[in-house]
Amino acid sequence: MNQRILLLSCLFSLLSAGVGLADAPRPERANVILLLADDLGWQDVKCYDIDEPTPMETPHLDRLATKGVQFWQAYSPAPVCAPSRAAILSGLHPARGEMTSVAGGSPPHPHHPSRAETIAPWYSARMPVATFTLAEALKAEGYVTGHSGKWHISQHHYAYPNPFHHGFDQSTHHRGVQTPMKPDRLTGFATTAKDDPYRLDKNGFPFDVPQDAAMTFIQENQDQPFFLYYASWLVHAPIVMRSEALLQKYEKKLGVTLTEEHKKNWKTPGQTNPFYCAMVEQLDYYFGQIFSYLETTADPRWPGHMLSENTYIIFTSDNGGMEGGGHEIYTDNYPLDRGKISTKEGGVRVPLIITGPGIRAGVQSDVVVNGLDFYPTILSLIGASEPEGKHLDGCDLTPLLKENPKDAKLVRDAAGKVRDTLVWHFPQMENTASIRVGDYKLIRRFHDDSRQLYRLYNTDAGSVQRGDIEEKHDLAAAMPEMTKQLDAKLSAMVSEMGGRTPYYNPKYFGELPHKEKAPTVISCEQRDRRVHVRFKDNGAKIAFADLLYSQNGGNRMEEWQRVSAISLTADEAVFELPVQTSHYFVNLIDENHFLVDYPEIDEPKRRKESTPFSAYALAAGYPQPGPGAPLDLNKVFGQLNQADASAQVLLSESFEDPTALVLKSSGAGVSVVDTIAATGRRCLHLLDEAGLEREWMPLVDQGFEIPAAWEAGTFRLAFDLMLDQEAPGVLSVMLRDQRENAAEILVGKGLTVDGLAATAIEAGVWYHVDFSYRFGAAADWILTVTVTAADGRTASSEFPLVNRGFRRATMLGLAGLGAVGSRVYIDSLVVRVEE
Repeated sequence: MNQRILLLSCLFSLLSAGVGLADAPRPERANVILLLADDLGWQDVKCYDIDEPTPMETPHLDRLATKGVQFWQAYSPAPVCAPSRAAILSGLHPARGEMTSVAGGSPPHPHHPSRAETIAPWYSARMPVATFTLAEALKAEGYVTGHSGKWHISQHHYAYPNPFHHGFDQSTHHRGVQTPMKPDRLTGFATTAKDDPYRLDKNGFPFDVPQDAAMTFIQENQDQPFFLYYASWLVHAPIVMRSEALLQKYEKKLGVTLTEEHKKNWKTPGQTNPFYCAMVEQLDYYFGQIFSYLETTADPRWPGHMLSENTYIIFTSDNGGMEGGGHEIYTDNYPLDRGKISTKEGGVRVPLIITGPGIRAGVQSDVVVNGLDFYPTILSLIGASEPEGKHLDGCDLTPLLKENPKDAKLVRDAAGKVRDTLVWHFPQMENTASIRVGDYKLIRRFHDDSRQLYRLYNTDAGSVQRGDIEEKHDLAAAMPEMTKQLDAKLSAMVSEMGGRTPYYNPKYFGELPHKEKAPTVISCEQRDRRVHVRFKDNGAKIAFADLLYSQNGGNRMEEWQRVSAISLTADEAVFELPVQTSHYFVNLIDENHFLVDYPEIDEPKRRKESTPFSAYALAAGYPQPGPGAPLDLNKVFGQLNQADASAQVLLSESFEDPTALVLKSSGAGVSVVDTIAATGRRCLHLLDEAGLEREWMPLVDQGFEIPAAWEAGTFRLAFDLMLDQEAPGVLSVMLRDQRENAAEILVGKGLTVDGLAATAIEAGVWYHVDFSYRFGAAADWILTVTVTAADGRTASSEFPLVNRGFRRATMLGLAGLGAVGSRVYIDSLVVRVEE
């Protein structure tokens, strides 16, 4: 009897506990997953199919649409990837963010000195580190943040700044299945072999590194609120399919036969490319794995519920579908016109599905929305306020998603006004800008100064009827007032955001009104870190005075940025050279939009000779150190060697005992001399002798280990250095962890870090050089360099640690890289960690 009572009591307790768990309130901070496809077209997803049936199968995305809101009039911020990605993560329109196309960061110049009529405006190659991103906003709310897949918000996919610099705790850049197949795409399909990096799973789909990283991030962080930005490389070129079975499925479905010619091209129009179709299904499968995991995995933060019940999912594409490239047709955006790289509908209209707690399910919406809306919407969905002082160009879609997804009046800007306008600014590549206001869309083409007007829809009393989404019927001539009104609004909005439009070339051989009024540069003089430009006003006032500067001039990844004059008068512009500027140009743009560049760039010659822009630019020289108190180098070395509870010395070398050096030597060119020293009687001497076996000789190096107890802190490397007075050398300073260098550090006529100038170095003078960076939880990805001459002159600069994998230094190397016979002296070296 007692046992029965005990069992019933336990059962009742368990049931009560279960009820209690199920009734627990939903955690305040829901998870957020942003799924960004690459070049996926509006008509590539089955549930968006209109007019002609698509052969592509996307069952998981179709199913996702039934669980949330499917938007039929969703747009990307730009018609190409980099500016769209930057806009989504920054919340800033591409025109305001100064990133309006891909592969930017070049100084404006005519493509031919006299034959080019216009000059494309400058645009940034990167999203500035100072930008407070969506990831940083979510980190401030207690989220762990992860990125997987494509980045491309910098000069190239892996360039600085990378995800870690923009608020992501974890990142995986690998291309995965989108790595080109060799020697061609009909050879080397994935297998089930364990050592196959693309081994097929039980469903016949290849292993993909970014997909695996995305799944791993969710699995390892589900016990805390997480934000996953999964930017798949699919379905961007190369158009390849590693699953032979999936490729054969579409070969059969499309009724085609693959032959030798299809190893590199596909010429049949329409949605007929079996490689591309298989890629779309593969993308759907990978995203489906995420959906399935969320739906079948218990939420550790919300017992009794699945992860899917407390996770917002936003699925979209970075731009419209890329219809083809090179010798190949990929897909067809019909009935939309054009595709990626165009502001026509095919280039900017994208699929968009949003699901999550409280969002209406199974609703199809014709409300116009944009990728710029994600930043404010996500913050609102998780109950967070917008960052103080942060400008956001999008609108919060939360009222729309949770109240009535069909009511366009619920989409309001920061001032509370119903939004009815979207703008695209694309003055490079296609040379266009466009604006949509209500049902109408206007496209401005800069190259011929033309306007086209289209009515995409017919909206009446909330009822939306399809109009000319094909953009076939230009109404500009028939509706001149509407055309003029939209054109003026487009100009005003682009101007308000700081967007620039293509300039005119005053040296164009043909007729251009007012080109004779363009200014003439008389002189350009650099006075320390200021540049004074004198010019002649030939009848047109200066509208913009720009300094185009590079901090890594001569580097193979040379990049140019822009600042405005600090002073502009009727005949002079004054510029402040930004820190670490190596080279610069001056641009004067007059009120008639003519651009005068100084010095001039001969683009045909530059391309023929493969020279960088810096070869035509003015050199800024190395920054000069400022005044300071003289240094007692002996005292400094003694202080650095002191260890206590807040500091630990890992390596110390005075070079006083040549028979017991801590540093290992490569032999040739390395010696200890007693004829000169910064402290004591001896120092290390690196001589670039003739006949050295390796370029990196002479070399000294030594490994060390930051104790595990030091989970976070400051790493510091310090030593004294002098370049020989008669034969000054070049020193390479290498700090490595187990995988890669912290940075490329060179000391010659000046000290540079990854090509960025820190300070000038004078031969025959002893300098104390100090490098430090934060590691562990305190890491800020900044290398601080301080160089102080014995007489007290000092310079200090901060440099980004661009190698995203660098963590805890484990090895130091010093190598001479100068000319034969050149010499470098090193003394009083210390490696330490500090709180």
